[in-house]
Amino acid sequence: METIEPQQNNPPQSPLILRGDETAALSSRNRPQLKPPLKIRGGTRDISKAGELSRNQYLQTLVATGLEPDQAQIYEILLKNGPLKAGKVAQKSTLKRGLVYKILDELVNLGLVIKNEPTGKVAMFEPAHPLKIKAFAESKEQKIKTAQLALDGILGNLTSDYNLALNKPGMQFYEGIDGALKILNDSLNAKTEIYSYMDNETVNKYQPKINDEYVKKRNRLKVKKKIITMDSEYIRNRAKNYNKSTTDIRVIQAPVPFSTVMQIYDDKVSYIVIDKEKLISVLIQNLFISKMHKQLFEVMWLSAKPLAGPAPTAPSSAEIT
Repeated sequence: METIEPQQNNPPQSPLILRGDETAALSSRNRPQLKPPLKIRGGTRDISKAGELSRNQYLQTLVATGLEPDQAQIYEILLKNGPLKAGKVAQKSTLKRGLVYKILDELVNLGLVIKNEPTGKVAMFEPAHPLKIKAFAESKEQKIKTAQLALDGILGNLTSDYNLALNKPGMQFYEGIDGALKILNDSLNAKTEIYSYMDNETVNKYQPKINDEYVKKRNRLKVKKKIITMDSEYIRNRAKNYNKSTTDIRVIQAPVPFSTVMQIYDDKVSYIVIDKEKLISVLIQNLFISKMHKQLFEVMWLSAKPLAGPAPTAPSSAEIT
């Protein structure tokens, strides 16, 4: 038990009794919160010099460009001191001597350090111009973008294998045009005929360019699709010139627009919700969910009407509730 006595010259007070854990809690609240240190390969050469790392002016920013913390430390040492021998760099760093030699070679290979090695003399190392750091960061960013594109190309297969192995449905959610394009482009790789519910008028009101480009790609790739949409004079006029070799359309009576495109293919079901303010896309990959929707679509397809005969009369406002 610990007792905190009242200070002199103050009115007498009863002593405050604290348990050991309460004392620890009080002291922790007064203790400054420190950021976790950056990890350095191989540890520091001298523990007493580890504090030097926190005084490096540019360390955090250099690390943000893609350098390792120990690479950033060595570059900053050269930047502030000019050309140095490797041994001198090691003395000014917190790293072990062998690791400093390794990092210097890495920085030379990255083009961020210049190695001058006159015949018969010890090599000197100097920093490359800071613009090289900018070019390095841009290169790293481009590599990340390339990797993301490559991953997007195989993500469907990765998800499929994951689902098969673990029997779990995969779900992808996107907002905006880029997400809708990902969902649409995925369907262009369909191995089965696409079944689709579509609010054609809403699609062509808010996203006509995307839809037209998608239709051209699908026809070029000869990906077949069955579409169920709302019967109207609009869809009958628009569908006069559709490609009958890749597309089959039937219509249903619907009192109000549903502002959504639903596509069913392979083991996937996708939704694209469209209005003037937002675009939301969802892709679900699961064999059982897809199979259920395919069966429901086929039942509705039998009762839907082919595009033939006169267009229906528009429902009155009293019917649209």
